[in-house]
Amino acid sequence: MDIAIIPSSTSLSTVHHDGATSISTLHSDIIQIHILTRLDGPTLASVGCASAQLNSLYTEETLWTNICHSTWPSTSSPRVRQVIADFHGAHRSFFADSFPLITTTYNSSPSNPGTDDLHRTPEFISAVDFHYRGELIFSKVVVTETSSGWFRCSPFRVDLLHPKDIVPTRIPYPNGNEIDDETACRNLAEELTLSWIVIDPMGSRAINLSSHKPVSVQRHWLSGEVRVGFASVLEGGGDKGSSTESVTCDVVVTCGVSQGRELLQVREVCLTVEDMDGRHMKGKESLVILRKALEGKRVNSGRREMGGRKRYEEYLERKMRRIERKVRTEGTLDILSASLLGVSAVFCIFWVIMFK
Repeated sequence: MDIAIIPSSTSLSTVHHDGATSISTLHSDIIQIHILTRLDGPTLASVGCASAQLNSLYTEETLWTNICHSTWPSTSSPRVRQVIADFHGAHRSFFADSFPLITTTYNSSPSNPGTDDLHRTPEFISAVDFHYRGELIFSKVVVTETSSGWFRCSPFRVDLLHPKDIVPTRIPYPNGNEIDDETACRNLAEELTLSWIVIDPMGSRAINLSSHKPVSVQRHWLSGEVRVGFASVLEGGGDKGSSTESVTCDVVVTCGVSQGRELLQVREVCLTVEDMDGRHMKGKESLVILRKALEGKRVNSGRREMGGRKRYEEYLERKMRRIERKVRTEGTLDILSASLLGVSAVFCIFWVIMFK
């Protein structure tokens, strides 16, 4: 009996040449060790829906542990492993939370931010992995304390590296003319990937705040630094048309150049939250937004990089329309103010002439 496994399909196909029975006759150890271990996370989840036998095998914790560790090396950190163990389905639930692109639906009204429940999230964990052409550049885990007044009243910002830290890479520095730089930046946008998973240890939930692939790659004309931007769009909880209707979680990777001016070096990696006016949200505001996103549902919308860029571009279009409306409104107010001043001046002149 020959068995053909197609990883990208939603089921396992059996090809018979001698009238043999289906794949269900295979020993479960053969399926689990020689077949399921070769699948990636989305394919493994699809295979689990094919039959009752496969469903019982695909939930094996070892399978999902290996998938999480290979997809996100940061999850092999002892602290992260300890937290994932408390998830209802352990690594399988963690993958279901962290792999899909953010498309959240809230269980409560966005106008009710739930600030009274912030004590339930005294800290969150950032598990970050940065790759170039599939090769790991760096992997880091950072714990952020959220209960202090300093965090809640200051602009939200999480830094992965200390000011003097430098991460060497094999990424070539785009050192050429303007056309070459544009081409190099476009290539980097296709070759770089980043995952920034925020984990709530108390709530046993996780969410990936990265767009997977960059939404922008720019080289500064003076300093030569290369800034790589990743972003995700979240509901901000504000009224429709307000600056907090939607917000962006922005991850910026700043790269300098090595001494030989041949390779890039990662010098700064940070996460911030901005509203539609470009204002940096404070820690308390950002924590409310992240909690709502963590509690929301996840929807797998196909290719993550395409979905992430598309949603970010739609956000930029709405942001641009908002700016245009503000400019028109301010222009109208300026005209009204000038008209009122003109009328007042004419009235004053008339008053002076009449009673002179």
